[in-house]
Amino acid sequence: MGGMPLTDMPWWRWRANVRSALHMLSDPVFHQECWLAGLEGYGDVTDAVYRLVEDTWLDNWSAEKYVGTIFRDSGEAALVDVAVLRVLRIMHQVGPDAPVSAYMGHHGWPEAVRAARDAHVRLAANDGEDPDAPPRSLDVLRIMTRSA
Repeated sequence: MGGMPLTDMPWWRWRANVRSALHMLSDPVFHQECWLAGLEGYGDVTDAVYRLVEDTWLDNWSAEKYVGTIFRDSGEAALVDVAVLRVLRIMHQVGPDAPVSAYMGHHGWPEAVRAARDAHVRLAANDGEDPDAPPRSLDVLRIMTRSA
C-alpha cells in the first residue's frame, strides 16, 4: 500500500475515532477476547458507537457531508453510512446500556459486523494500514490523536 498518512485529512482526529470504532465493531475475535472477556482499555460496544457518531453526527446525516474532510471519497462515505445505520438500529433495539452479549445475540449483529468490516477495510486500505491488525486500545487512540 502507498503508506498514505491518516493525518493528511483535515479532520483526521475525527477520522481516527471513526476508524477505531469501525475496527472494533468489525472484528468478531476482538468481540470475544476483549469485549465479552471484559478486557480493560477497549471500552464496550456503546463506547464504539459513540466514537463513531459523537463528533460526526453520523446518526443525523450522511457521511457524504464529510467527503474531503473525514472521508476520502463517496465510496468510503457510503460504506460508513451502511455500518452506522446497522449498528444504530441494534443499539436502539437493545438499548445503549445493554451488555455486549445482547448486541452479539441480536439477529442483525452479523450484518452490522459485516458492514463495519467493509467500511473498516476500505478506510484502513486508503490510509495505507493493515486492516487485519488488532484494534488499538483507547489509550493508544488518545496518544495518536494528541500527536501530529
